[in-house]
Order: sequence, then structure tokens, then C-alpha cells
Amino acid sequence: MKSFIGSLVYCLSFLLVDLCESYDLNNPSHILSQTYAQRRNHALPHRTLSPAATDSQCRSRPLDLVFIIDSSRSVRPGEFEKVKIFLADMVDTLDVGPDATRVAVVNYASTVKIEFLLKNHLTKDSIKQAINRIEPLAAGTMTGMAIKKAMDEAFTEKSGARPKSKNISKVAIIVTDGRPQDQVEEVSAAARATGIEIYAVGVDRADMQSLKLMASNPLEDHVFYVETYGVIEKLTSKVRETLCEVKVEIVQDPCMCEARLAFQRQTQTSLQDLNVIILAAVIRKVEQMENMLGRV
Repeated sequence: MKSFIGSLVYCLSFLLVDLCESYDLNNPSHILSQTYAQRRNHALPHRTLSPAATDSQCRSRPLDLVFIIDSSRSVRPGEFEKVKIFLADMVDTLDVGPDATRVAVVNYASTVKIEFLLKNHLTKDSIKQAINRIEPLAAGTMTGMAIKKAMDEAFTEKSGARPKSKNISKVAIIVTDGRPQDQVEEVSAAARATGIEIYAVGVDRADMQSLKLMASNPLEDHVFYVETYGVIEKLTSKVRETLCEVKVEIVQDPCMCEARLAFQRQTQTSLQDLNVIILAAVIRKVEQMENMLGRV
């Protein structure tokens, strides 16, 4: 019986510690509405990112964005329409305007065609109408040639790209379903060296190794793959999240940290004193119960 009572006291001590942590020391009758996980997480500064802040940061981050889309023979007409829907959906998620995000489209197969430049359409409706008018080119898959044309002609100030002094991110999103019929590694490296961030979206038969050779690092943030064009629109939110990702680091005032440490020390001392008093009372009660049971 004494062994059982001792174990009970031991367990109760831990329970009391947790219960005491749930009380407001300035007002013991007020129980703080915190879970254990919340108390644990509040112990140290941490990174935080609210959805509202993400949307705001995304809208306030201007881009010079060029879509490079594969319209070779392997992309059927219905599938190409899915690509255009994906582009239009992406445009809808961005803040488009002269001082915000500008969009261009480079279309390629065995030849390369710049459908419109960054300076041509500066509203969402205008861009989406231009996307809707794009026709597939058919034939081969000259991805390297398309990347080079985008770098040399689409990402220039003459074509509507902002100067480096503006510090506007230059982003290329390549959408392809095949293996390139030319070299992509060297031209992609050259494009990245000029400051162009490359995302590679592969569909169906796309060659994963080629996607990795084209994309910027880290590859897990810049390479995407879907099995069919029928589900490519599901990538919209994923690509947007990567494009607009903003990590907010909490910078703490040193004075606030000192005050917090002092408060934590005071709280710890108060809890220890309170635990001793409560635990002593519990032990006395248990001893009384033990004595009563011993007399029975």
C-alpha cells in the first residue's frame, strides 16, 4: 500500500507542475488558454508566416516573368489549351502592372516565337487575351534555343524588363513534355548567371534529368512534374507559393528579451514555491488517508 501511495504522490507532483503552469500568477483564478505545445513553442523566438502576410508580400513583389512553353507535335491541341489555362491561372494569382509584375510568353517547337514581350500587355485581362490567341508551332523540341532567345530578347530593357538598379526578380517558367533536341545545360547556366531564376515544369514524358539541368537551385523548389496536362492547373498554387514565398524572421528587442528573462526567472521561482506548498499539503492528506487505512 505504501508503495502505491508513494507512486501516487510522485505522479501528482508532475500533474501539479503542469496545472500550475496553466495559472496566471497575477490572477490565480484565471486559467490561461494555452496548450502544452503553445507553451513549449513560445519558449524561443521562431519563424512565422501568416497567410495574410504571404498574400500581401506576393502582391508587393514585382517580377519580370517569362513563360517558355513547349508546343511541339507531342503536345496535342487539347493539351496545349490546358497549358494556356495554366498560364492564365498563374497570371490571375499575381499583381500585374507597370510597376508590379510584367509577363511575356516565348513559344517553341523546332522554331522559337516570342508571342508577346514584357512591355506589350500590362493588365491581367490584356495578358490573358494574348495568351488565348497563342497557337501551337508543332514539330521538334528546341528547348535550349528557346531559353537563349528568352535571355537575349525577352529579358532586355528594350523588351520591357526593368534595369538591374530596380532590383526586380527575373523569372522564367519552362513548361515541356519532352526531351530537348538540343543542349540545355550550358545555355541554362548562362541564363542563371545573368540573374534569371528558372523553374522547370515537366509533364508526362518530360525528361527529369533535363529539367534538373535547366532549373535553378534548390531543385526541390524549382522542378515540378505532373503526369498529364489534365492536372497541370493543380501546379498553380504550388508554383505561386514558391514564387511568392517570404520568410519572416522575428527580430526581438534586446530590452524586451531581458524583461522576458527576468519575468521567466520570477515565474519559475514563484511556481517552485507554490509547488512546494501544494505538494506538502497533498502529502499530508495522503498520509492521513494512509493512517486511516492502516487502522481499518
